[in-house]
Amino acid sequence: MESGSLRSLKDQQPRLGARVMVDPSSVVIGDVTLAEDVSIWPLVAIRGDVNRVIIGARTNIQDGSVLHVTHKSSYNPAGYPLAIGEDVTVGHKAMLHGCTIGDRVLVGMGSILLDGAIIEDDVMIGAGSLVPPGKRLVSGYLYLGSPVKQIRPLKPEEREGLLYSANNYVKWKNDYLNQASENSLL
Repeated sequence: MESGSLRSLKDQQPRLGARVMVDPSSVVIGDVTLAEDVSIWPLVAIRGDVNRVIIGARTNIQDGSVLHVTHKSSYNPAGYPLAIGEDVTVGHKAMLHGCTIGDRVLVGMGSILLDGAIIEDDVMIGAGSLVPPGKRLVSGYLYLGSPVKQIRPLKPEEREGLLYSANNYVKWKNDYLNQASENSLL
């Protein structure tokens, strides 16, 4: 399992479901679970070194994103693991730290989500937004700003777009995996 991209730490090693793509320029360390059809794009860092990271099926983590956790302590016995649901699109250069993200969520490019934040299902977070520690974003809304504010309910086509985005990234991930397989035969 030890390679440039996938690294064990303290007897914990990344666990990958079927058809997962981790770009060779990315790093996935320690207690990290990637469900089936997850895609980790170039220059992503995921550190499950002091707590666990779980990423659900068909979720994509785009270029330059940083995913980390908070350790367990007497002050906070569970620490803050990072849990990301299914069919989530995490835009370029997002920073996710010790938060919980539901299913069918779009995290806009350059957004920052901090410890203890809870993002319910079917949420869109606009680019460059800051979700403060402990903030809950309720289902069905667009959020934007720094700090983030609820803007308006999602339109039906935006809700559909959440799955559309995730499914597109599964297709693109498959193209990359097929190309890598063809290149290895040359």
